[in-house]
Amino acid sequence: MRIIVDAMGGDNAPQAPVQGALAAIREYGVDVALVGRGEDVLAALKREGVEELPKGLEVIHASEVVEMCDNPASAFREKKDSSLTVGLNMLKSREGDAFVSAGSTGALLSAATLLTKRIKGIRRAAMAPVVPTGNGGSVLIDCGATAEGTPEFLLQFAFMGSYYAERVMGRPEPKVGLLNIGAEPSKGTDLQREAYVLLQKAKEEGRINFVGNVEAREAVEGAVDVIVADGYSGNIFLKSLEGTALFLSREIKKMFKKNLKSKLAYLLVKDGVADFKKILDSNEIGGTALLGIARPVIKAHGSSNGYAMKNAIRQAVEFTRSGLIDDITENVEYMRLPVRPAGE
Repeated sequence: MRIIVDAMGGDNAPQAPVQGALAAIREYGVDVALVGRGEDVLAALKREGVEELPKGLEVIHASEVVEMCDNPASAFREKKDSSLTVGLNMLKSREGDAFVSAGSTGALLSAATLLTKRIKGIRRAAMAPVVPTGNGGSVLIDCGATAEGTPEFLLQFAFMGSYYAERVMGRPEPKVGLLNIGAEPSKGTDLQREAYVLLQKAKEEGRINFVGNVEAREAVEGAVDVIVADGYSGNIFLKSLEGTALFLSREIKKMFKKNLKSKLAYLLVKDGVADFKKILDSNEIGGTALLGIARPVIKAHGSSNGYAMKNAIRQAVEFTRSGLIDDITENVEYMRLPVRPAGE
């Protein structure tokens, strides 16, 4: 398997992508193509003590870089020799099995949609991170790719998230919940109420295991495996989780530093604290799958270090092997609303 990595994407590029690629080749036995400015990538390799390319690693030169300040909707067109554009074109032409980037989210989404294309019949691609919850993690779909949704979008998100939870996370018959302000079907805006009807119908047909509306509190506690949301609500949910994680980590640290007694107590529970911090650490996940794109694409966090990039490559490997895209393609007919005759 060959994973294409954007070597120039992210705050810590090219060092972090290089570190992640080297670790992934050693640990997962995959081939990696690092796409970016050749001289910068080779210099980063030298800083890691690598003078000659190891087996399984290739450097593909791309002279341009999509910057965070570039227009995300057009940057990949204006910079045709950017690491992002070159990498996605390689993915499209099947010169690799998956693409990983820590670069601009908007630019990656636009380029993946227009270059690699969506799966036929899928209306919008969605970002589907695995967020920390009481059941070991839940798929949140969407978390910001499409701010304004439609009931059909949410129906498709539910199917795709369910397939991801089952295929990639190993959750049989994953529970799917619609993020809302209450459990009753009448709760929420028109969007949630209409989506509820579609999701309930899909449940009755045996397509997905829809368990109804889920409030944010229950979602965090692990009530469902898949949290379905429009991008606006999903992004607020995600950022709230991230902020809570930072707040808790900071307060726990302050608590144990308070006095000698608390410092001694920390020695007794430090392993548990380390495990807790690991649950909240986005570097452990690695990245976010873009579901609905015709080929596997993983968006790593912009601040990813080498460890996070290695895990993003691992996630790309799991995504590719899962058969998820085939599942979506084969079942897309059940995710679409019937076309009404003109005049109805």
